[in-house]
Amino acid sequence: MEYTSIIFLLPLFTFLLLGLSGTKLRPFTAGCIGTLSLAVTTLLAYLTAGLYFSTPRIDGVFPKMLPVNFEWLHFTQNLHIDLGILLDPISVMMLVVITTVSLMVHIYSLGYMKGEKGFQRYYAFLSLFTFSMLGLVVAPNIFQMYIFWELVGVSSYLLIGFYYTKPEAVAASKKAFIVTRFADLGFLIGILLLSYFTQTFNFDLLNSGDASVFSRATGVTFMGASVISWALALIFIGGAGKSAMFPLHIWLPDAMEGPTPVSALIHAATMVVAGVFLVARLFPLYATAAPDVLTGIAYVGAFTSLYAAVVACVQTDIKRVLAFSTISQIGFMMVALGVSGIGSHHGLGYMAAMFHLFTHAMFKALLFLCAGAIIHTIGSNEMSRMGGLRKYMPITHLTFLVACLAISGIPPFSGFFSKDEILAATFSFSPQFGVLMSFIAALTAFYMFRLYYNIFWATPAEHAHTPHEAPKSMTIPLIILAVITVFAGFIPFGHFISSNGLPYNIHLDWAVAGSSVTIAVISIGIATFFYKKGCDIPNRLAAMYPKFYQAAQHRFYIDEFYLFVTKRIIFNCVSRPIAWFDRHIIDGSLNGMAYLTQQVSGMIRGLQSGQIQQYAFVFLFGTLLIAVLMLFL
Repeated sequence: MEYTSIIFLLPLFTFLLLGLSGTKLRPFTAGCIGTLSLAVTTLLAYLTAGLYFSTPRIDGVFPKMLPVNFEWLHFTQNLHIDLGILLDPISVMMLVVITTVSLMVHIYSLGYMKGEKGFQRYYAFLSLFTFSMLGLVVAPNIFQMYIFWELVGVSSYLLIGFYYTKPEAVAASKKAFIVTRFADLGFLIGILLLSYFTQTFNFDLLNSGDASVFSRATGVTFMGASVISWALALIFIGGAGKSAMFPLHIWLPDAMEGPTPVSALIHAATMVVAGVFLVARLFPLYATAAPDVLTGIAYVGAFTSLYAAVVACVQTDIKRVLAFSTISQIGFMMVALGVSGIGSHHGLGYMAAMFHLFTHAMFKALLFLCAGAIIHTIGSNEMSRMGGLRKYMPITHLTFLVACLAISGIPPFSGFFSKDEILAATFSFSPQFGVLMSFIAALTAFYMFRLYYNIFWATPAEHAHTPHEAPKSMTIPLIILAVITVFAGFIPFGHFISSNGLPYNIHLDWAVAGSSVTIAVISIGIATFFYKKGCDIPNRLAAMYPKFYQAAQHRFYIDEFYLFVTKRIIFNCVSRPIAWFDRHIIDGSLNGMAYLTQQVSGMIRGLQSGQIQQYAFVFLFGTLLIAVLMLFL
C-alpha cells in the first residue's frame, strides 16, 4: 500500500499550489482544485480502508502495516525518530473520518464562502489542516505525532482567525493557540520523560507490554506515583488541551468566531478528537502501566461532560450551544476510555469510545453545517432572530432533526448505538458513574431539542428578507451526512476495532438501552413542552434561580477567573515587577556604564590632539613620573 503516501502528500501539494498562486487563481477555480484534490484523497482513503479490513487476520487481529518508514534523526542504537505511515484499525478509521468530513466541508464551502475575500487562502488553509490531521493519525511514533500535533495547532490558528480584520476572530485565534500551547508543553515534557526511561518513541514498543522496555523506569517514583504514570498524565494534559477538557476548554467556544464550515471541520470531527485518539493510541500502555491515570481521565471526562451540558442548556448562540455540546460529547469518549480495560467485555469502553468518535463526527459535522445554512440565510447566530424556519428550509430542517435524534440517542440513529455502549461500559465500571452519565445524556437530549424548537418551531422573528433554503452545494453535504447518520449505527464496528484487536460482537444491553431511550424521550418531551409553543416556564425558572442561571450563561465565570489570574496576578504581581527590574536595574546599570564610559572618553579625548609637542610633553612627564616612583618606592 505504498500509494497511501499520496493520501498524506496530496493535501500538502494542494496547500502549496493554492498558497503560492495566491490571487492569481480565480476563487471558484481555487475552490474546485481544493475540492477535487480532497475527493481524490477521500477515494484513496476509502480504498485503503477496504483493502486493509479485507486482509486476512493474523492470530485473530488485523496486521499493522508500515508502507513507508525511514529513519530521520538518530540518537542511540535504540532511540531514534522515524518518519512514516502506520496503518492499523484506528488509524485507518480516522483516515475515513477525516477525509469524509473534510470533503463535505470543501463542497459546502463552495456555496457558504462564495464572495468572501480570501477565498483562495481559505482553501489553502483547509488543505494544510487536512494534511496535518492525516499526518497525526498515521504517525508510527509519538514524536512524529507531536510534530503534526503542533502543525494542527498552527493551521487551526489560521482558520479560526480567517476573518483577520475582525477583532473577535483575532482574539479567538490567539486564545486557542495560547491555551493549547500550554497544554502541549505538558505533552512535550511527557514525551521526553517517557522516551528517556523507555529509550523509544515507537508506538509498537510502547504498547507491547515488554518488561524490558520499562526496565529503566522500574522503581523510579515521584510523589508516590511511578515515573511512567507521571509521563502519561503529562501526555494526557496535551490531549486535554486539544480536546477542550476542563479546565483547558475555554478556547473552544470562542473559536466559533471562525467560518462555520471551519467549526464543522475543526470542532466536530478532527482537531477536538485528537486528544481522544492520543489516549486510544497509547491505551495498552495506560491500561497496563498507569491504570490510576486512566481512572483520572474518566473523572475528568465526566466532570467536563456535565459542566458543558449544563452551560449548553442556557446559551442563546446556536454555534456556542453546539460548541459546548462538542465538549460534552468528547467528555463521553474520554469517560469510555477511562472505564475500559483490555479484552472481551472488559474492553467495551475502548470500542464504544472509538464508535462514538466515528458517529459523533458525522452527526456533529451535520449539525454545524446545518447551523451554517441557517446563519447564511438569517445573518445572525442568535436563536431570538430565528423561529418557524421549517417552512422555508425543509432540507435543513429534516437533516437537523436527524442529527438531533442521533445525538439524543434515539434508535435507530447512529448515536443510539454508540452512546448505549458507553453507558453500558460506565454501568459496568460503577452504577453511580452510569447514573451520572445517563443524566448527562438526558441533558443532551434536552438542550439539543431546545435548540431545534427555537430555530424551527418558535414564533418567527421579523426578517429583512424572506428566509430561503441554502444552495445545492450546501444541501448535498447535509443529505450525505444525514444518510450516514441514519445507517452508521448498523456497522459491526466491534469486528474492526476493539481493545485487543480481536473481533467483538456488539450486543445491546436492553436494560441500559431501554432506560437511556426512556430518559431521552422524557427530556425531548420536556423540551417540546417548554419551547415548541413558547411556554413561560423557562423564564420563570430563570427568575427563580437567577444566580445559577447567570453563572451558567457566563460559563460559571471560568474565563473571568483566567483573566483575573493572568492580568491581576501574573501581569501585575509578577510580570510588571520583573519588567521594572529589567528596565531600571538591568538596563539602568548597562546604560550607566555606557554613560560613564562616554564621560571618561570625553575627558581624555584631548590626549589625541594630533600635536607632536603635546605628545612629547606627555611622554617626558610620564618618564619623569616613573623615574620618581622607582627612586622613592
